[in-house]
Amino acid sequence: MATLVVGYRLGNDTSSRQVTVVVTESGVLHRAHGAYGRLPRLSKPEPSPALYSRSLSKGEHPLARPIANLRESHTGYTKKGYSRALVPPAVVRLDVEERPPFPAEPHRELIQAFIGAAPNTPQPLDTAIGAFRTALGLPTRSANVSWAPRAQPLPPRVEAMLRTLAHGSSINSSQRLPVGWTVTKDEVRLRVGRMGETLDRQSVVELQMALSAWLRFTEKPPEQAVVEPRQASES
Repeated sequence: MATLVVGYRLGNDTSSRQVTVVVTESGVLHRAHGAYGRLPRLSKPEPSPALYSRSLSKGEHPLARPIANLRESHTGYTKKGYSRALVPPAVVRLDVEERPPFPAEPHRELIQAFIGAAPNTPQPLDTAIGAFRTALGLPTRSANVSWAPRAQPLPPRVEAMLRTLAHGSSINSSQRLPVGWTVTKDEVRLRVGRMGETLDRQSVVELQMALSAWLRFTEKPPEQAVVEPRQASES
């Protein structure tokens, strides 16, 4: 019976060590590591918690945690110097029958079959994971959709000023002050008496951050209610 897996093999040329990490379609993560040119040592397989945890079995897919661990392992090993892709991330259907996740026993044949059958075509790990999920009929995130934070609603006062700028009018500080500012749809201008200076966009950004920091720094903490001794004793 064939087994669909996704995984990779990374090497560290400085320490001459390598690591192979594979996730099977049933939700078991296998890991093997050792020195270049030697038989790798296998770690104990890591079955998905959703396979044995009653609290997770109804709400979490068995592949959710193993795939997350596959990503985290890739990031962690890369930071430790495992920067050479000995076997780039790949999805392979192996002619090896997967053993039951319980008891969790090392499966050397599966690791060796992956290394021997995986193509040497470079691709990002997320691309391989997406192909793995697609082959199993699981939903995947479209690669053409870029994530962007949801815009936060503006305070009513700011929205009113935004409409003022959209209508071509300016926003001005009080004319009674000798120092002030004017904001139009095209520029921000500071004035001192009859003299003035126009700020470029980066200067406006820096000024906004400085003012936000000042407002936060000078913000008074909320006053706490003072409990009279007699009231405290009565309560």
